[in-house]
Amino acid sequence: MTAPRPEDDTGLQGPYEQGAYGADGAFVAAVEGLADPLNDPLPEQHTSPWFRSDTAQDDTGTGVSQDSAPVDGARPQAYGGPEQPQGAPDEWYDPEGYQRDWYGSQQAPAPVPAAVPAPAPDPGPRRVTVTPPVPDETLGLRTADTRRIVAEPHGRSGPPEGPAPTEPVTGGRAERRRAAKGRGRRPAPASAAAATPVTPAAPLSRMEARRAAKAAKDSPAVVASRVVGEVFISLGVLMLLFVTYQLWWTNVRAEQIAGRETDKIQEEWAKGAGNPGVFAPGQGFAIMHIPKLDVVVPIAEGINKEKVLDRGMLGHYGEGKLKTAMPEDKQGNFAVAGHRNTHGEPFRYVNTLTPGDPIVVETRDAYYTYEMTSVLPQTSPSNISVIEPVPVGSGFDKPGRYLTLTTCTPEFTSTYRLIVWGKMVDERPRSEGKPKALVG
Repeated sequence: MTAPRPEDDTGLQGPYEQGAYGADGAFVAAVEGLADPLNDPLPEQHTSPWFRSDTAQDDTGTGVSQDSAPVDGARPQAYGGPEQPQGAPDEWYDPEGYQRDWYGSQQAPAPVPAAVPAPAPDPGPRRVTVTPPVPDETLGLRTADTRRIVAEPHGRSGPPEGPAPTEPVTGGRAERRRAAKGRGRRPAPASAAAATPVTPAAPLSRMEARRAAKAAKDSPAVVASRVVGEVFISLGVLMLLFVTYQLWWTNVRAEQIAGRETDKIQEEWAKGAGNPGVFAPGQGFAIMHIPKLDVVVPIAEGINKEKVLDRGMLGHYGEGKLKTAMPEDKQGNFAVAGHRNTHGEPFRYVNTLTPGDPIVVETRDAYYTYEMTSVLPQTSPSNISVIEPVPVGSGFDKPGRYLTLTTCTPEFTSTYRLIVWGKMVDERPRSEGKPKALVG
């Protein structure tokens, strides 16, 4: 809103002349309508802290008391506010006091231009010049608290909402950082137990105490279910340990034993000890090589499970009705047995052999090379005809020098037997070196 134009010598001209807004006081009423209703107090109220009850400043900068009121007994209101009637409370809005209370004396307020005198010829109502307030941009730098207060809506009374402003930190840099970190933290809520008083429970009677103790005890069904559950858990752990022992530890132990037995046999051959063809049960006397399966395993006399097979070795059928020929015999069937799973599992993949694959038996005096000829995938454990001098079902129809490998099937069971046959194709003394099947 702009200030009214000054009057000339001949009186008011144009739209500013007397009576342009109608009756007397219309201009003041129009200016009053432009004021912010949130900043104007209700009649006869002074909730704002910037009303002055002592001496106020008029437009010219001089003090105006209640005795020097304007014409018609009314007092001018700053910012174009309504005039107070005579007899109203001796207070009015002071813009300079507002700035002084909120902004202090950081910067001198802008000078308020003096009102233009109104040389009216007749004693009419006095014209009042309204000067717009000094904008906030002309003031000096404000503190954080001042910015927060100015941002609040005008006319609000009472304490501001939200958390109370923190005290300014005046210490060093470390202290200011600690204060800044602690501003966003919420205080720990008090526990409900501390807030609620605990009332002691009434003592129980003897009958009630017995009932409570009986109810606290577990029923026989619950106890039995717990015992059964613990038993099952223990059995499960034991079975897991047993499976681990069978599938892993037995192989480790059998390979160690078989390796030591192989070294022992080779040392004896180097010394020239032992008589060929005469061996005690469990004594190692030969070494079998299956190049396709990368198998090198010792052969011992007999098929005893604990003394031979479980030690990772192959057992020669050489006792009683199951006695078979030796490799150096001019004719006959050299039959051996071995584990397919666990305990070293030397015949684990024997079913993958194909006709023509070499199998070499190494003794103290010679190398005997056999070629795989046929396989019987499954037969009864009591079918001993497969290890006869001329094996039944092998395809051989006359005596010769044969090899028979027997193992359990299917895997991890001993329900049936898997049979693999071979025929000798080469006999080489040890003095002539290793056969072609072991060199290549």
